[in-house]
Amino acid sequence: MSYHWEEIQKKLESIKEKQLFRETKTYHGIDFCSNDYMGLATNSRMLEYYRSLTDLYPFGSTASRLVRGNYDTMDLFETEFANFVDGEAALLVSNGFVANLGLIDSIAAPNCYVFTDRLNHASILDGIRISGAKKKYYNHLDLQHLQTLLDKANAEDPNQKHKRIVVTESLFSMDGDSPDFSKLLTLKKQYGFVLVVDEAHALGVYGKEGKGILFRDLSIEDIQSIDYRVYTLGKSFGLEGGIIVTKQMGRDHLVNVMRPFIFSTAPLPIISKLAMYALDLLRSMESERFRLLELTRELKQSLQTNGFMITNTESHIIPLLLLTEKESLYYAKRLQEMGLDVRAIRPPTVPTPRLRISLNAKLTREDTNSLVSALVQIRKDCETVSFT
Repeated sequence: MSYHWEEIQKKLESIKEKQLFRETKTYHGIDFCSNDYMGLATNSRMLEYYRSLTDLYPFGSTASRLVRGNYDTMDLFETEFANFVDGEAALLVSNGFVANLGLIDSIAAPNCYVFTDRLNHASILDGIRISGAKKKYYNHLDLQHLQTLLDKANAEDPNQKHKRIVVTESLFSMDGDSPDFSKLLTLKKQYGFVLVVDEAHALGVYGKEGKGILFRDLSIEDIQSIDYRVYTLGKSFGLEGGIIVTKQMGRDHLVNVMRPFIFSTAPLPIISKLAMYALDLLRSMESERFRLLELTRELKQSLQTNGFMITNTESHIIPLLLLTEKESLYYAKRLQEMGLDVRAIRPPTVPTPRLRISLNAKLTREDTNSLVSALVQIRKDCETVSFT
């Protein structure tokens, strides 16, 4: 065996020893883990509409959007979505990871400071890395720490030769919490940094018509002062794709410099047509949003009443914290055997092993009661299991 494969083998053995080995599997059972928050991936009206389109669009887009992969439906959806979230312009890309990666790489550079929440998604961190910018972590949701770092940057660079960019998610997918956006925009006015907000996990669930957490917490004027907003079709829309909302000048810039956009095959043509239909559905799902958040409140209360430790989540994402990787894997395996699809999330994705319970609009109170009962039973069974 060559040195390369010996190295790979040792690395895999180390991963397995730490209970961090991952593999692709197909799971079944009640969905407590996906990001299909509003149930549109299996929505009967969406499926019927999809079937009506299959003879109208090719299998693939055949090229990048700048070659032959652009379709009128993509331009129309961008306009409609930008109007929906009170933005000037939008750019559709293949997925949310590409949106963050390509955006940050396009606006940052080695002579730039990027201040990032320590728990930001890998796509954000990778975008900073490939841009070559000076990465500055601030403690999770700690805007006082961010201000301290901004002050330090001003002391190091009083003439502001280095651009400042701040990046945060609006809803953190592994902890279920959100920043204080009013305070963050106060800092933006004070320090003049470029602000990027990723609304991936909030779109469809929060704010009027599901516009996102920014629309729940801020005025339209404040929202429009945010330089770049990132959204995804891969969660509440039940589809795939990423969307960057910014000024028209910002969109023009990205079209001309954003490498993952320029050199990637365009999204499937049918996606943007489905996305326009899904957007109409999402806007009308106020009762589903209310029911989902009510179910969330009841489940959090039930978990805490039964002695389970959860994060300070404010959302439909409920992380149940456990002590070890082995324990989290045991809980997930037992739950899946009971027909409840919950996943164990382990380092390096998160600092603390956990079950990530993700609620969606298809779930019922009977489903969540079954989950709590199963968790109580598994905890009781754990008394005879060693996790060391």
